[in-house]
Amino acid sequence: MKNPFRDLSRLEKGLWILSVSVITLSFVLSGGGDWLSMTASLIGVTALIFVAKGYVLGQALTVVFALFYGAVSFLIRYYGEMITYLGMTAPSAIATAVAWMRHPYQDSREVEICRISPRQVRNLILLTALATAVFYFILRALGNASLVVSTLSISTSVVASCLTFMRSPYYALGYAANDLVLIILWSVAAAQDISCLPMLLCFIMFLLNDLYGFFNWRRMLKRQSA
Repeated sequence: MKNPFRDLSRLEKGLWILSVSVITLSFVLSGGGDWLSMTASLIGVTALIFVAKGYVLGQALTVVFALFYGAVSFLIRYYGEMITYLGMTAPSAIATAVAWMRHPYQDSREVEICRISPRQVRNLILLTALATAVFYFILRALGNASLVVSTLSISTSVVASCLTFMRSPYYALGYAANDLVLIILWSVAAAQDISCLPMLLCFIMFLLNDLYGFFNWRRMLKRQSA
């Protein structure tokens, strides 16, 4: 079994080290009390660097991150986040891991990338609209904090999860949009409780990783197509 970290380029190693360093520093600055948030954040940024590589390992780590993040969200009454990550992101990551294992690129660790069809785009829009409408009323009934932002987070998560399963490079833009929503969400929480700072910094690092993921998947698609 080859160490997957050896496959990372200098840029990827640098991005991972930067992400881990920023999250660790934010944990120290926030008083070092919320170990759950820090653990979730470190697992999350590690997952993303391997998702950006198109490795199944990234999806396995995403499942673990979803479990930790769901617990963090529950404690702060972000029920939409808890439902999204435990009820959608974790199962979706499991299904995606299976799909990726079935479609390796030339027997490598890298997944074979696909282009999505217009029909798939239409179906994705309909599914996202339905999920947004349903969860808005569910979250309102639960008394979710930051209702509108949490509902928007669900919408972007649906798009990102589906595109990841379909092995499209645009999965990364879906997650980047979700990152922007979550940066707003956790900024509100961090303003009220400094212990939420690691989660805020986590999603800022997520945004950088997802933007790199889009760049790298486009490069991988070009190479695979050639």
